This record gives sequence, structure tokens and C-alpha cells, in this order.
Amino acid sequence: MSKSLQAIRGMNDILPEQTPLWRYFESTVARLLDNYGYKQIRMPIVEFTELFKRSIGEVTDIVEKEMYTFEDRNGDSLTLRPEGTAACVRAVLEHGLTGGGQPQKLWYIGPMFRHERPQKGRYRQFHQIGLEVFNLDGPDIDAELIVLTWRLWGLLGIRDAVKLELNSLGTSESRGRYRVALVEYLLAHVDKLDEDSRRRLTTNPLRVLDTKNADTQAVLVDAPKMADYLDDESRIHFEGLKARLDAAGIPYVINPKLVRGLDYYSKTVFEWVTDKLGAQGTVCAGGRYDGLVEQMGGKPTTGVGFAMGIERLILLLETLEQVPEEISRQVDVYLCAFGEAAELAALALSEKVRDQLPNLRLQINAGAGSFKSQFKKADKSGALYALILGDDELAQQVIGFKPLRGQGEQQNIAFDALAAHLATCVVQG
Repeated sequence: MSKSLQAIRGMNDILPEQTPLWRYFESTVARLLDNYGYKQIRMPIVEFTELFKRSIGEVTDIVEKEMYTFEDRNGDSLTLRPEGTAACVRAVLEHGLTGGGQPQKLWYIGPMFRHERPQKGRYRQFHQIGLEVFNLDGPDIDAELIVLTWRLWGLLGIRDAVKLELNSLGTSESRGRYRVALVEYLLAHVDKLDEDSRRRLTTNPLRVLDTKNADTQAVLVDAPKMADYLDDESRIHFEGLKARLDAAGIPYVINPKLVRGLDYYSKTVFEWVTDKLGAQGTVCAGGRYDGLVEQMGGKPTTGVGFAMGIERLILLLETLEQVPEEISRQVDVYLCAFGEAAELAALALSEKVRDQLPNLRLQINAGAGSFKSQFKKADKSGALYALILGDDELAQQVIGFKPLRGQGEQQNIAFDALAAHLATCVVQG
């Protein structure tokens, strides 16, 4: 027997019973971003590999171990995007969106790809919503990004389950001075470091700070602190951000070990974390990357942004039981029709109702069937009400109306009064 076809490990189907929650989450975010003046951009999922090497950094875990890279028929090295910022910067440069210092507030949504060990909340194909802002260099826009996520957590009902962690990485110059001091300290304790941290010591030493190894964490207790190496510009920027978060009433903690995993960050970095999902605690993270556009061939352009993991936030909503009851219902009204004449009339009537109530979720039974079988399908659909149309009703130009989820007797409604009756009942229901 041939092996049955299955999805690739770590790349999951999102099934019909799951998609209503995804659509609810995505539409909530989209409305919020519209209200804050962000414009959507859509980039390809495949880019030239060089884009990510230049932006993310060749010695990062993502580029070294996690990217899906292949050679196409032209001999070009291509990569499925592991994150969205680099692709967004490429698009902004290619189309001149920031020419003349024009500010841009952009957002995107879509799949990302990393070859990691799949586990709950961490997949090889995962989905992100990202925001990127260009040509605004003050702490006010950093604060806006954090404030709008705080508002999103409120809309979703998860504020009590997330915590904001902040840090400043300074400019590349101040970070370079800190890197020298950190490496000098770690070399003096190299025998106590875990193997992964010893490897990072010569490639990306700041990543040692976010190690999960207990022994290495013990060594880091007395390590130099980034805050002691910040330049005045970065310090003033960070104080301005904190002042704005205080004014907005948003709680936060300073995490001096927060460095993020990508080389392009500078000044502000932040993460929203939760303790409700086990090891996969980060649900949204980002920061400032003022040198990235220039690094990728553009003119000096400031940038700041973040990405949120949709799978983890969906999982958090489910874990906290913050899934609105109404989104699990995909049908408001189910129309049962019996006999050829009734089926034809049902089709015409339903389209007239849809003209008058464009937001009504009305499903007509397909495949005919007995009274019992159609009612069974009506109940299974989750509809609030069933409509019944047979030869007797058709002769009287009425349709049976029966509540399926609560009290109430079946009644007959005239064809020309059906839309008005449904508008009242579905809204009240």
C-alpha cells in the first residue's frame, strides 16, 4: 500500500471549526489598525536569500539553522521568508515609499517559515501580523505601537494574562562598547557557560543574555549591564518612552537581558509575554531598527515595528476561554424546503431576504431530504432559527418560522414580512 499523504511536520491545516476564531482575531486587529492610521502592505512569501543574510545577520540562529532555502531553475538562491521586517523594508525601498523623508505606517499579515522543532505554539509554518513605521524617530511612535497592542489585549480580553518587558540596546556604537565588556566578562567565566553560549560568544554574544540555561544565567547575574553603556541619545529616548507609557497607564518591567534575536535592532526593544502557554511565552515582540534601511542600500531612514504570533494568541484566547460565543455560530437561519416548487420559491425568497439583510447568515438546505433529515441538518448548523417551506406554506405565501435555541412556538410569517421579522429576531437573538 502507498503511504497516505499528510501535511509536512510543523505545517498545519486550519480546519473549518477553527477558522471563525482566526477570522475574529484578524478582523479585530484590522479594524484597530485602520483606526490608528496604518495601511496594509502585502509582500511575497519568497525572497532572495541575500535579503535575509544582509538584514537578519549571517551568524544568527535563523540564518544559520532555520531558513528554508533552495535554488530555483535560474540558479538563484531563494528563501521562504522567516520574518516580515526585511521583506517590508525591501518593498519600501524598491517602490520608493519613504522618499523625501515621507513617514509610512504599514502592516502586513501572512505565513512565515522556520525549520524549528515543532511543539505547541511553535511551528515551521506560522502566521504573524507585523507593523513597520518609517521616518518617525521619536519615542512617541514607539509608545504608540505599545499603546495600540495594549488596546488590542483589552478588546480580546487578555490584558491580565500578558506582561510588557522593555529594554534599550542603544546605538550601534554604544552596543559595540557593551559587547566588548560583555565578552571580556564571559571569557573569564567561559568554563561555566553552556555549549550554545560558548558558540555565541564568538558570533553573537548578546544572545547569551537570553539563554535558558540555569548555570549560564547564574554567571550573568554579575555581568555588565547594557544600561551602563547607553549613550545620551538612547537614554533620553528610553526615558521619553517610559514617560509616555506611564502617562497612558500601561504597566511594564525593565528587562536588561532582553536583546531580541535579530542583529538589526537598536534603542527600544520590547516583548509582550505570558505565563499561560508554557515555554512559548512571547506573543508579540519588536523594537527600533534605525540602521536597517541604510544597511540594505537605502538612505538613512529610521524604523520601528513589531510582530505578533497569531497561533500563540489564538491559543491564549482558547486557554483563557475568551472566545466569543457568537463566533462559533456560522449560520443565523437555516431554510428547509420540501418539494421542487418549494425549493424554487425558497431560492427566490432567500435572495430577496439577502438583498434586504446583507449581513444575515442564511443557509438553504441542499440535497433535499425528509423533514427529519433537514431539521437535523438545521440543528447541526448551529442556526438560531429554522424556516420551513412546503406545498401548504407555498399555497398560502407564508413560511414557517421555528426557534431552534430557545423558547417559542413555530409561527407562520408572510413572504413580504419575512425580512423585517428576521431583522428583529436575529438582532434580539
